[in-house]
Amino acid sequence: MLTLADSSGACTVGVGLSRAGDAEAAVREAAAQLDLAQSCFVLVFVPDTLPLGPLAEALDRTFAGIPVFGCTTAGQITPAGYEDDALMLLAFPRVHFRCATLLIEPLNPLSIARVTAEAQRLTAKFSHTAQWNRLALIFADGLSKQEDNLVAALAAGLGDLPVFGGSAGDGLNFRRTAVFHEGRFHSDAALLVLIETACDFAGLGFDHFLPTDRLMVVTQAVPEERLVIELNGAPAAQEYARLVGCQVEQLSPQVFAENPVLVRNKSMYHVRAIQKVIDDGALAFLSAIDDGLLLTLGRGREILRTLEEGLDVTDEAGRAPDFILGFDCVLRKLEIEQKQLGAAVSGRLCDRRVLGFNTYGEQHCGVHVNQTFVGVAFFEARRGALA
Repeated sequence: MLTLADSSGACTVGVGLSRAGDAEAAVREAAAQLDLAQSCFVLVFVPDTLPLGPLAEALDRTFAGIPVFGCTTAGQITPAGYEDDALMLLAFPRVHFRCATLLIEPLNPLSIARVTAEAQRLTAKFSHTAQWNRLALIFADGLSKQEDNLVAALAAGLGDLPVFGGSAGDGLNFRRTAVFHEGRFHSDAALLVLIETACDFAGLGFDHFLPTDRLMVVTQAVPEERLVIELNGAPAAQEYARLVGCQVEQLSPQVFAENPVLVRNKSMYHVRAIQKVIDDGALAFLSAIDDGLLLTLGRGREILRTLEEGLDVTDEAGRAPDFILGFDCVLRKLEIEQKQLGAAVSGRLCDRRVLGFNTYGEQHCGVHVNQTFVGVAFFEARRGALA
């Protein structure tokens, strides 16, 4: 069982890794590194290099009797930091964790009333262990364009229960994303995982952008498709390129990553990331967009420093986390690699015991955001564990 142990004690989560290109071999290699007899459930984060059909069959055979949940990714955060081709399994021990799940499908169209009611029913049926803590994870199809409505429905259904999550990815292909539940990969779906734990935990959420004085008003949009046709009365791609200081032909994922647009919500700014330029000069976004929305061009701060500050979290006793389950936007990773900071960031992630994946969007505090690191820091269990 691979852990992130050091002199302070063993990590509560087991880690299984494989970089094999064959699905059956990858599952066999990764599963062999886990103590399945002691596992309550397993999270699986899938690279875009593995075929989903054979992978689902291999996972279902290997983990018969043990719940396995997860999603496809735009990259993995392993004990070595950023990776692109690693199948990663995280085994949560039953002595410290319990869970219940809900598959939400279809996402499009999404019934907010149905999702709210189903989340309420799941919570009511999930019996509470005395003195244990509760949280929820959400994994959603990252191409569904429904995450904004989804998190709003979950916020209504789950009340004060904290929810953290990430949108499933597909490398930089943007072809198919899926969540894994009960032996199958599901597109146009989301997976809600309620977790009860003997561990204390703390939520994380940060980006590295500040607003500038360059403003844009969405003057024509197709909200259901997350498309912006016009900004400031001009073709969207043309106006954005002008504000950034480049030609439309030079717009790329790297340019979008370094020059995001921000939306103000009370005193906070959230990133609304641009996915790509459409042939007619429109801009496709990765979060909700609408006519009349005021956008502010963002300016980046030093990404290594903001990462270190954001991951610098301790519990009431001053202890560092046992591990951090992290959901990190793929556009952050693109910017980091563009600036040749990949090795340095991977080192920080390793030092802070971050495990997780690169996303097409992040869910935090009832909001769907982009270019943000969202995470859950789990601390060594101090409450009564289950026998």
